[in-house]
Amino acid sequence: MKNIAILALLVVAAALGYWFGGQQHDGAKVGPGDTAPASASAPAGKKLLYYRNPMGLPDTSPVPKKDSMGMDYLPVYEGEDEDAGGSVKISTAKVQKLGVRSEAAAMRDLSRPVRAAGRVEVDERRVFAIAPKFEGWIERLHVNTTGQPVGRGQPLFEVYSPELVSAQREYQVAARGVEQLAAAGPEAQASIRQVAEAALARLRNWDISAEQVERLKAGGEPTRTLTYRSPVAGVILEKKALQGMRFMPGEALYQIADVSGVWVIADVFERDIAAVQIGQAVEVGIDAFPGRTFAGKVGYLYPTLNPQTRTVPVRIELPNPRGELRPAMYANVQLKVGAGRTALAIPISAIIDSGAAQRVIVQLEEGRFEPRDVKLGLRGDDYVEVKEGVKAGEQVVVAANFLIDSESNLKAALGGMKDKPAVSHHAVGTLDSIESDGSVMVTHEPVPSLNWPTMTMAFIPANPALIDKIKPGAAIHFEFVERKPGEWVITKLEAH
Repeated sequence: MKNIAILALLVVAAALGYWFGGQQHDGAKVGPGDTAPASASAPAGKKLLYYRNPMGLPDTSPVPKKDSMGMDYLPVYEGEDEDAGGSVKISTAKVQKLGVRSEAAAMRDLSRPVRAAGRVEVDERRVFAIAPKFEGWIERLHVNTTGQPVGRGQPLFEVYSPELVSAQREYQVAARGVEQLAAAGPEAQASIRQVAEAALARLRNWDISAEQVERLKAGGEPTRTLTYRSPVAGVILEKKALQGMRFMPGEALYQIADVSGVWVIADVFERDIAAVQIGQAVEVGIDAFPGRTFAGKVGYLYPTLNPQTRTVPVRIELPNPRGELRPAMYANVQLKVGAGRTALAIPISAIIDSGAAQRVIVQLEEGRFEPRDVKLGLRGDDYVEVKEGVKAGEQVVVAANFLIDSESNLKAALGGMKDKPAVSHHAVGTLDSIESDGSVMVTHEPVPSLNWPTMTMAFIPANPALIDKIKPGAAIHFEFVERKPGEWVITKLEAH
C-alpha cells in the first residue's frame, strides 16, 4: 500500500514538471542576441526580412530588440518593405480615413469642345462701295437712311453730270454718222464706227446700266440725269450721299453689305489653337437667341496673337439667309476637337503636376501604392491621354493622391538614409554638456565603423528622455545614426 502511494506521488510530480517546463518554454523571452522564430508570427509564405524602428528612425536590426523608450522593433516581411521600388503601404483604416478613391485606366473617346467668345462681323468679301467715276451732283435720293435694306438693281440715287450728258450726245452723233455713211467707203465707215464704240465704252466704264445703254443704242434721246442702282442685295452700312451735294470721281457715296453670310471672329486661347483646323464644324450660340445654335465652319486662322489676352482670332463662316445675325452681336463658339479618337486615358484629377513632370499614384494592391511619372497627350474635359507610365486596367488614385504622394516622398527621404549596411554605430565617451537647443556635446573614443579618431562633437538625442538621468561629466556608452548628412542622432544612451 505504501509502495502504491509513492508511485502515485512520482506520477503527479512528473506531470507537474512537464507542465511547468512547457510553461517556461512558452513564456521564454527572446534575447537581444537570439533569432526570433519568424514562422511563429510571419504571414503564410512570407519571409522575415528585418526589424525596423517603431518611431520611424532609420535603424534596423536583424533580430528583435527594443528602442530607448522600451518599444519593440516592428517586423518587416518579404513583400512588405515600404521603400521597395518607391512604393508605400497604407493601412486599410487609413485609406478609408483619407477618402482614397481609384479608377482604372481605359480606352476612352477624348473628343472635347474648345469654347471661345466671339462677335458677329460683316463678311468683308460681301461689302461694296458705290463711288461714281465722274463728277456730278445728286439731284434725288431713293435710299436715304443707313441700315435700309436694298435689292439687287434697286435705284439708289439720280445724278446730273455735264460729262455724262456730253458723252451721251457724243455717242448719239457717232451712231447717226454710222447710219449716214453707210454708202461711204470702208475707211470712212470704220473711222466713224470706232468713234461710236469709244463713246459707248466710256459710258460703260462709268458704270452706266445696260438698260440705259441699250436705250441710247435704240435711238433714245440723251437724258439729263442718270439713275444709279445697287449692284447687290444687302443693307446700307454707310451713307454719305446728300440730296443736292456735289461729288468728285471716286468719292464713296454708299457702302452696301450683303449679310446673307456673316463672319464670327472667335478668340481662341493659345493652348487650344493647335487643335483647331480649317474646315472644322462649329456650333455658334448667340446671346440674342437663347436656346438656338447656328452651324458654321472654320474659314481662317489669323497669323497673329493678342499678347494681352493670349488668344488667336479664328474666323468662322456662318450662313445668315434670314438676316437674323447682325454685326457686333456677341457669340459663344464651340468647336469639336478630336472627335472619333480613342486613346488610353485616366481622369485629370489623378495627375499631380509639379511643373517639371507629371505623376500619378498607382494602386498595386489593397493598401499598397506606387508613384509613377507619366507622359500625357490630348486633354479632354474630364480625362487626359496617357502615353507612357500606366497600362490599361491599372488603378490610378483620383482622390487623396496628393496625401499619398507626400507620404511616398517622406518614405523615400527616410529610405535615402539607409544606404549604408551598418546603420547604427557604437561608441563610448564622456557627456560634456547639454546645450540649450537640446543637443549634447560628447567627447568620444575612436569609432571603428566610421574610422573616426577621438574627438569632441555635437549629437542630437532621438528623445529627450535619453539624457534625463545622465549628468554632464558622466561616462557613457551610446548608439547613434546619421539622419542626414552631418546630423548625428543618438538612439540609445546609458551610463558606462
